[in-house]
Amino acid sequence: MSFEIILVLIVVLGTAAMFALEKLRVDLVAMLAMSVLMLAGVVTPDEGIAGFGNNATVTVAAMFVLSSGLMRTGAMNYVGDALARLGKKSFWLTALLMMVVVGIFSAFINNTAVVAIFMPIALEVSRLSRISASKLLMPISFASMFGGVCTLIGTSTNILVSSIAQRYGQPPLSMFELSPLGVLFFIAGLLYMMLAGIRLIPDRRPDTESPGAFQMAGYLTDIVLQAHARSVGTLAAESPLVKEVGVEILGVRRNGAPLPGDPAAVRLEAGDELRVRCDVTKLEQLKNREGILLKSETTWKERVGESGQTVMVEAVIAPGSPLDGATLRQVALKEAYGAKTLALRHRERLIYEQMEHTPLAAGDALLLDIPLASLERLRRSGIFVLVSSLALPTYRRQKMLIALAVVAGVVAPAALGWIPIVVSAIAGCVLLVLTGCLSLNEAYESIDWKVIFLLAGVLTLGTALEKTGAALLLSNGLVAALGRFGPVAVLTAFYLLTTGLTEMMSNNATAALLAPIAIAAAGALGVNPRPFLIAVTVAASSSFMTPVGYQTNTLIYGPGQYMFRDFVRVGTPLNIMFWLLATLLIPAFWRF
Repeated sequence: MSFEIILVLIVVLGTAAMFALEKLRVDLVAMLAMSVLMLAGVVTPDEGIAGFGNNATVTVAAMFVLSSGLMRTGAMNYVGDALARLGKKSFWLTALLMMVVVGIFSAFINNTAVVAIFMPIALEVSRLSRISASKLLMPISFASMFGGVCTLIGTSTNILVSSIAQRYGQPPLSMFELSPLGVLFFIAGLLYMMLAGIRLIPDRRPDTESPGAFQMAGYLTDIVLQAHARSVGTLAAESPLVKEVGVEILGVRRNGAPLPGDPAAVRLEAGDELRVRCDVTKLEQLKNREGILLKSETTWKERVGESGQTVMVEAVIAPGSPLDGATLRQVALKEAYGAKTLALRHRERLIYEQMEHTPLAAGDALLLDIPLASLERLRRSGIFVLVSSLALPTYRRQKMLIALAVVAGVVAPAALGWIPIVVSAIAGCVLLVLTGCLSLNEAYESIDWKVIFLLAGVLTLGTALEKTGAALLLSNGLVAALGRFGPVAVLTAFYLLTTGLTEMMSNNATAALLAPIAIAAAGALGVNPRPFLIAVTVAASSSFMTPVGYQTNTLIYGPGQYMFRDFVRVGTPLNIMFWLLATLLIPAFWRF
């Protein structure tokens, strides 16, 4: 084993460990690995930065722009609005149709964008059907992964593996090569979720209009009763705040001191400070209720001014947001947007005091009180996904058909083999800007540069594995251990290894590391590498057991009020089922 191989293996193991531990951002880790390999002379500078000009990297960037074009013209929202209306009549039919729609959209545009669009719709369906939103958010996240493996452009991972295959002299994946397997996985996943998966999801976020539901969900805040408040003079338990608004009164302070005993038995007086628990909708009602003042607004109103209308919105820190790893004090939302943070749901904890110093993470949910004039600017910043109905953006609906035609024009020529997908995708982005579906600035802003730098970095790792012979060494070890059981055993091992790693680290990084090893293993066995590449591709997009393995799971983590074990409970049977299906079906569709 040469020094270069040892160094590459150390870099690969160190990179994988840092991806899993999440102490540094994944794009920074990828750039660090690239730098080490170039400084050590393992790869040349041209080889090191080649990932930035790779077809996969450019295509993924273009797909972000195309997805944004569909989002900003409201192409997905007509369907979403119909599903929201249907949710009042039948939760189960709505859940099924929502998973189908999300899966279909995710087969052609960015999964995270689709889930971001449908999150507010799922929350509205939850409210109308009086069923926990957690029962819908996890299914739509999983459905986006089901749909993502149906086409080449369904996820960036598919495009990445196709590019790696091409670099090794293999034909690239065609637009619908994955579709037969992907559709079967899609159907199996839908059946599992409808028959068992949704029932396994705990009621983490019950509808607050149902009796007793407010004990489990919502935010904590303090309110001040003014003299003309209707609740003044009533017992707390019988007050309009409880009977009409539906809040839970947790404590009462009078003249600066907490009152002893059961807060429900207190007769309320003007000037009392009440600590209450409720969801964002009821907080908005409190904010606009006569005689009620949010304690946080006593100085807040002075700064916003009498004419500064504010609204409450629930905002989720988006994957790749600059808030990931930062604190509220560092980001300064007040100064940038005039937004006041009223509460923070960080992982499994609800924080309402001293939030400024809490390290934030993707998936955390914040309750913001923000001037209405700043709402659109905050939404367009990309640092949050706004999930409250008040935060829904405006759309260029007159451009909707143009955006749909452009995306169809990107997919069709590539599917027919007339032009490479990278060419049609770039042309589609240019057309979206020229036709006014997107501004040029919006096109630039829509690209998730974290993913682009991650792809460029992990492609360099793949180059180093191939160039030094480390991939061949690892594949020979795997073949030596399992080769005597036949290629199916090696295939199933690759699937298990990929799906296990992608639960802990980036799916793109997992695919970039394992695809070269899979090709080398096929060469050692003397068989077609295609089945192994398909196994890596599908497994890398099947992260159901953790909230950190896939961006859409991270996105729903806070709004759904999930716990880590919820994903393990629901996702483990799904992972096992997909592994068994892959072992049976991949050799049937792609011969060794």
